[in-house]
Amino acid sequence: IPSGTGMRLPAAIRDRVAAVHRGSALPERLRLYDGWAARYEQDVAALEYRAPHLAAASLAFAFPAPRAGARLLDVACGTGLVAREVPAGRAGGNGTGRGGVTVPLSRQLHRRGFRCLHGVDGSAGMLEQARSTGLYQELRLCVLGRDPLPAPAEHYDAVTVVGALGEGQVPNTVLPELLRVTKPGGFLCLTTRSNPSNLRYKVELEAALGQLEQRGAWQKLLAQEVEYWERATTEEESTQGTGYISGVVYIYQKSPVPNLEEG
Repeated sequence: IPSGTGMRLPAAIRDRVAAVHRGSALPERLRLYDGWAARYEQDVAALEYRAPHLAAASLAFAFPAPRAGARLLDVACGTGLVAREVPAGRAGGNGTGRGGVTVPLSRQLHRRGFRCLHGVDGSAGMLEQARSTGLYQELRLCVLGRDPLPAPAEHYDAVTVVGALGEGQVPNTVLPELLRVTKPGGFLCLTTRSNPSNLRYKVELEAALGQLEQRGAWQKLLAQEVEYWERATTEEESTQGTGYISGVVYIYQKSPVPNLEEG
């Protein structure tokens, strides 16, 4: 069991997390993320957020080697966190340091052989932090759900969306755009939370994922439910009193010959 069970998160962290999940209008949400960027790394570490490790491990398992030449798009990349190694003796097998250090997705992917990383995010403040990691070859401003991704069709070998698919954040209507920029046969790694306030979104997301699969757009390779996803910010969100919320990692492979015709 992760270390944080029963430990109360500071009120300031709970308030910041609640603010960005509140479903506010887009300009206000982007302003909140810009303001959160400087504290984001510390807050995510306190939350013991496991999604970056789980997503990178799942994608690496599905993705055939070699990976160094593969072009990967990290959608809603956020800060990229700090491009650092976990201090010796503090790394748990869940991708978090038991002392509260979380290894960022960019570092997780880099460790697993992905060297050509591009990132997009709607927050200029987050991108400024991501640029400091030195792990992204390209970073672009893009508001998902409003702007098309700044890439030509069939450009990426893999696309990740870790943490952004949720209530009050990125709408599931972005799925066709994610598919558009993925090469035929390429991989998509998506995550969402399974806590009570996100269950309606998760149901709608899974319906949209299933519809695209029925239409022959992609094939589901993995849907992994994870009990200890991150620390809960309220008792109501906690999974069976554990102090954590659960989540899920999805891996899809785009069909070699895309067929989006209704059948």
